[in-house]
Amino acid sequence: MRKVTLVVLGIVLLLGFAGLAKQTIVLNSYMSDPAPKAALEQLVQNFEAANPDYSVVVNTFAHEDFKTLLRTWLPMEKAPDVVTWFAGERMRYFASQGLLEPLSTVFGEDGFTSYFPSSFKSSCEYGGETYFLPQSWYWWGVYYRKSIFQSLGIQVPVTWAQFLNACDKIKSASYIPITIGTKYLWTAAGWFDYLDLRVNGFSFHMDLTAGKIPYTDPRVKKVFEYWGQLVAKDYFIKDHAAYSWQEAANYLFTGKAAMYLMGQFIFDAAPEAVKSDLGFFRVPVIDGSLGLYEETPIDGFMIPANATNKDGAKLFLKYIASKEAQESFAVQLGRLAANKDVAPPDVQAQQGLDMILASDGVSQFYDRDTNPEMATAGMNGFVEFMMYPDRLDSILQQLENKRLEIFGK
Repeated sequence: MRKVTLVVLGIVLLLGFAGLAKQTIVLNSYMSDPAPKAALEQLVQNFEAANPDYSVVVNTFAHEDFKTLLRTWLPMEKAPDVVTWFAGERMRYFASQGLLEPLSTVFGEDGFTSYFPSSFKSSCEYGGETYFLPQSWYWWGVYYRKSIFQSLGIQVPVTWAQFLNACDKIKSASYIPITIGTKYLWTAAGWFDYLDLRVNGFSFHMDLTAGKIPYTDPRVKKVFEYWGQLVAKDYFIKDHAAYSWQEAANYLFTGKAAMYLMGQFIFDAAPEAVKSDLGFFRVPVIDGSLGLYEETPIDGFMIPANATNKDGAKLFLKYIASKEAQESFAVQLGRLAANKDVAPPDVQAQQGLDMILASDGVSQFYDRDTNPEMATAGMNGFVEFMMYPDRLDSILQQLENKRLEIFGK
């Protein structure tokens, strides 16, 4: 009898422990900088509090390492349940290989546009199915030290000629006009994108990133002619290829440099004492007849097709899509939430939104709008040009060879 009692007690205890067991959701994240990492951790804590049957394990990786590792995780038999990533071509590349889980059930009967602007749909879809859940988006601009501009009597430049004059005045005063860190390549892509948008317009730029225009086209070379004006006059920081974007940002934060073309996330890295002295302006106009276009990358989440806990992953993403979660993340980081019901969290975010609303259209970013292999070749070429501008013809021919290899036309 005692043995039977012990067996029954054991079963009860096992059932009790089983009832206490939590489902695990594995999230692999590139949010390694302190501010976004803390904001994501807060979201996870809030989700777990509202869903006590779930435990979210967050694995954080350095941003550049993450980009490489994601390619190995997605095909795995037991992939992570959720991964951070980028909208646009970066997402579509994996969706086209069947490596992502469709997200239509996350949004329920109301659908994607009940949460997000309809303009986001094309960047989050592939083949008519949604594979990407947007969390936040941000603008790019020329960030500058207000105090340096004021001390030198410089007005925010609107035209390219005014921008060159500002650079010359800054350099004459022994400041570095423009800081940039190209160790990880993508910062140079920001310059290429904006100059192409300003020189050739939106349609040309999107056709180029889609592989429809040769890199040897004279219109592409014209972009580098404008870029070369900055390079030839040593307006950029020296040895930029040795610096990450954060290391280069220190030149702006310490007042050694006056400007930095960068995304809004530069505020994540800025010291509190400096933030009030940072302003931003749109990249100056070169050909006003083409319209004004801006870069607005969209960040968010995907579920791998081989995720172990897809139901848990979808529940987590449904929470991430909510106004509550998106507002929390946006407020902490000063970003613009993807959820259309969340207002800009501060004055700077409102200014960024106003700039975007006043534009004629937006692109994502070079490495998000083109094929990943083409993006790598292109960004290497951009940095090589900044270091060795006399190699331009050779660089453009190499890029054209890569375009033909990838796109086959």
